[in-house]
Amino acid sequence: MDMNRRSATFLLAGSIAALAASGSVSATSVAGRPNLSPAAWPPGEYKKFMRAQLHDRTAAGSAMGTEGAVTVSYNALAARAGLEALKQGGSAVDAAMTTALTQIALTAGAPVSYFGIQSLVYYEAKTGKVYTMNAEWNTVANERDARSIPGGIDLSSEEGRRGSGATSGRTAMVGGFLKGVEAAHRRFGKLPFASLFDPAIFIAEDGMPVSAELAGQFQFRKNDLARLPETRATFLKPDGSPYLVGEIFKQPALARTLRNVAEAGADYVYGGPWGRKLIEAIRANGGNMTLDDLRAYDVIWADPISAPLAGGYTVFTNPWPNAGGTALIEAQNVAMVSGLSEGPHWTTDADALRTALNICTLGYISELPAAAVAAALPGIDMSPEARVTMKHAEELWARIKAGTQLVPFAKATVRHSDDVVAIDKDGNIAAITHSINSLIWGKTAITIDGITIGDPGSFQQEAIAATGPGKRLPAITETGILMKGGRPIIGFASMGAGLHHRTFQCLQNVTAYGMSVEQAINTADFFVPGLDMKTMEQTIHVPRGRFDPTILDATGYAWKELPMSEARPGGEGKWVAISRNPDTGLLHAASHNRSNSDAVAY
Repeated sequence: MDMNRRSATFLLAGSIAALAASGSVSATSVAGRPNLSPAAWPPGEYKKFMRAQLHDRTAAGSAMGTEGAVTVSYNALAARAGLEALKQGGSAVDAAMTTALTQIALTAGAPVSYFGIQSLVYYEAKTGKVYTMNAEWNTVANERDARSIPGGIDLSSEEGRRGSGATSGRTAMVGGFLKGVEAAHRRFGKLPFASLFDPAIFIAEDGMPVSAELAGQFQFRKNDLARLPETRATFLKPDGSPYLVGEIFKQPALARTLRNVAEAGADYVYGGPWGRKLIEAIRANGGNMTLDDLRAYDVIWADPISAPLAGGYTVFTNPWPNAGGTALIEAQNVAMVSGLSEGPHWTTDADALRTALNICTLGYISELPAAAVAAALPGIDMSPEARVTMKHAEELWARIKAGTQLVPFAKATVRHSDDVVAIDKDGNIAAITHSINSLIWGKTAITIDGITIGDPGSFQQEAIAATGPGKRLPAITETGILMKGGRPIIGFASMGAGLHHRTFQCLQNVTAYGMSVEQAINTADFFVPGLDMKTMEQTIHVPRGRFDPTILDATGYAWKELPMSEARPGGEGKWVAISRNPDTGLLHAASHNRSNSDAVAY
């Protein structure tokens, strides 16, 4: 631990102790319904898990139980909030949504937002059926010239990550997060809707110590946060300076808004009082969104798509317009066709590593303009229906073997969002991914009554134009359930810039190499390769000290090791999962291995 981190830890520990000593963390009751607030948790629980918020893991969090489990990519305290929902008789959906709501409050709406997006894959034990819910972005109906939306992002530098171009309300889209919470709860929830909000309201109202990571984010985005009066009042101190490590950050406006949503439902946002304020702010910043965009929004329930994988497993995941589900199956099919699933692991064999990297590069199919993909892979049907077939995988592998690379690797020379998975005592499984789909609040930094509004349109102009106005934007999230012999075995979710690469590796680790979920996460992983915007060539990115350099050299590709501090901007992916033994009911939850995540069970 470096000295800055150690000092931050001492400061934060003192802040937590001060909160407890002041009586802020004390038992309360909510008449007539279960109370999930940390104030009502057993003594010491809140303090314990708030401290866990300060710790970045170097190995996956792991927990076992038989009655229920929750795992997250970030925010240990949120996992504990979800576990409380299970302990008080809630379903897997209750737990997952409670966790997600809490994650947003704990991160001050920077990487995730109550006006962000989410996708859900749900296994219902009593029917044996898998459901999917898409609560992703809707494009704006009155946005008729998407390619002229200002903005851009360059992940290769800190300045580039702040975003470029003029700030504009046109960069906002209609997010379905809260619609998704309500829709999933109506269909599969057991606890009262308002109970799900208890932990988030407590954190927003009572405050939380500013972590080293959050302090860094305040500093990173301080000029943008100061642009608008409401955002400045929400996230900066009265003198306009950013909050520092150990200081208590409260979100009273957010607490009031969450109470209103808990009582009135999602309509409070989608066309109600909050929605009217949102539209006024977006249009004042040059945007085209209207109340009709909010009122027209609805989630999409659909049957999953599925495919057989190695080891006798079958994966169930989100169908189009979730592009991530299509990309997930496409990559796993190519892995089987190529023989990767039957050979040595890529951490020990250069040929296998080269194959795995080339397969993962196919993930760009969902992100590049259709014309660019057609030029690189002419004559191959790229429709969503074709991409999940084994015939398509055979065609792609033939091109890869012939030397085709959708995005080439440089030759060797000398030398964020959040996830939740929950399983309840009845065997129901909920796996969700949710995101603000912007980099740390986004450059526009619009805030309405404590809720952050991202700028996802600032870097997805081509995708918005291809989708058309007032329609569901394809999303690249990869979430799903693995079954074997017709019985559910694993629920998983992924996030981060490298989510496609991490999902590919972890699914291979489980299905082809027989690893547990914990082993799959702890095995050395490669990130999204670095991309030189001038040459358009990729460089392998891996975590420092996890790969044998001779294996990396033998791929023939340029490579770079990244320290833990650069993992997130360097393109890491996060994959979390819970396995369930169908014979014994034993649950094994595993969290991300490079964050303040946790896995909890009972």
